[in-house]
Amino acid sequence: MMFKGFKDFVLRGNVVDLAVAVVIGAAFATIVTAFTDGIIQPLINAITPPESPGLGVEVIGGKASTYIDVAAVISAAINFLIVAAVVYFAIVLPLNTLKERRRRGEEAGPAEPTEIELLAEIRDLLREQHSPDRGDVPR
Repeated sequence: MMFKGFKDFVLRGNVVDLAVAVVIGAAFATIVTAFTDGIIQPLINAITPPESPGLGVEVIGGKASTYIDVAAVISAAINFLIVAAVVYFAIVLPLNTLKERRRRGEEAGPAEPTEIELLAEIRDLLREQHSPDRGDVPR
């Protein structure tokens, strides 16, 4: 009985869609990070003199562990902006446009269940709660 509830939860459309979105988002973030680390950061570091390790400051001269890598911070900020822009233009903007069209009546929204469908669903849930195998009062 417990596994049926878990199966219903996992196979619900929203959970599967969310899982797919997380996996695709993680893969996309990896691509963007590779782009910013492999292309953007070297371009930022190119503005420094050849003997410099990159755009940054070494707090204690000759001690590499005190190096403050400004290029890495700039690269991470660009990484964030790219991911945020894609999320906005690929997800937020189309959804807002769809909501606005539905609000103006230009596009039909999802069909609302009828009263009969809702009552049938309630009836089925009540039957399931009071089923004989649970030891409850029979219907």
